Amino acid sequence: MTPAAWFNECWYLRPDPPAWLKPLALLYAAIVRARRAAYARGWRRVTRLPVPVIVIGNLTVGGTGKTPLVCWLAERLRERGYAPGIVTRGYRGSQREARLLTAQDEAARVGDEPVLLARRSGAPVAVGRDRPAAGRLLAARGCDVVVSDDGLQHYALARDCEIVVVDGERRFGNGWLLPAGPLREPRERLCDADAVVVNGAAERTGEALAMRLDGEVAVSLDGRRRRPLAQFAGGAVHAVAGIGNPRRFFEMLRARGIEVIEHPLDDHAQPLAGDLRFADDLPVLMTEKDAVKCGALGDARHWYVPVDAVLEPASATALLAVVSARLAGAAAPAGREFRPEG
Repeated sequence: MTPAAWFNECWYLRPDPPAWLKPLALLYAAIVRARRAAYARGWRRVTRLPVPVIVIGNLTVGGTGKTPLVCWLAERLRERGYAPGIVTRGYRGSQREARLLTAQDEAARVGDEPVLLARRSGAPVAVGRDRPAAGRLLAARGCDVVVSDDGLQHYALARDCEIVVVDGERRFGNGWLLPAGPLREPRERLCDADAVVVNGAAERTGEALAMRLDGEVAVSLDGRRRRPLAQFAGGAVHAVAGIGNPRRFFEMLRARGIEVIEHPLDDHAQPLAGDLRFADDLPVLMTEKDAVKCGALGDARHWYVPVDAVLEPASATALLAVVSARLAGAAAPAGREFRPEG
């Protein structure tokens, strides 16, 4: 069992974390409070871009469906006449300085999610550990609104709207902060967000908006062939998923009548040949995030399944109303200022 798998088991499958992790979680909580206070009181610099910023993030470690929602929102903004750009850190990529992505950039350099965003969103994407610097590149290119994929806890970048995505199945795990639990910040942080979107929730909770991820087709790794997922129904496939919650991908395939042989990987893992090649001739289905890293590892048996964020009509209307109001406020002379402490 990898360290990541061990921690996920502690966080999501056990009711109480190991005792030795609890003091570390309390220390982490104190650091989180001190850091937020430092930004709130002006002890640490907050950079405001010349264009509005929308942050789509989460409270927990690992994926909750942020990236598909970023693509969804970028498309909705374009429909309303905006020119959105997307900023992302580029987790596990070797690129450190802020830069705009090009068609030649590879996942090993800039990270898997930036490449996926550039392919799916149709918007300019800037990657960099210094998000304000990356955001300035987008503004200079002509983007009039910046959408940050993750970065809820990156308080150095001022924001005009915060959207928090919650995993509707796993929620907040055991409820503890890191490293005893999966939380980056206390659950009370949700009260500061402009909108909370629950991905895959069986029912809406409070003021949360409902979203699900859906995929209808499989695409060959070279992008030349497309096959409806319905054509895999009744048969077995190897399913590979290196995302925050691989179970979500496996269950999506099972819901379409596909017999799934599970091959979960750690989030953002670099698939190796042994992770993708099996002794039989069964098809291999993987997530799009894994596919951008596979290169020449696959063959005709290998497919990826692109997924889209699907919001209920009422949830979509409510979310866009919140975003529109925040963008309008940001455009006003006395625009809304983000204050981490309230």
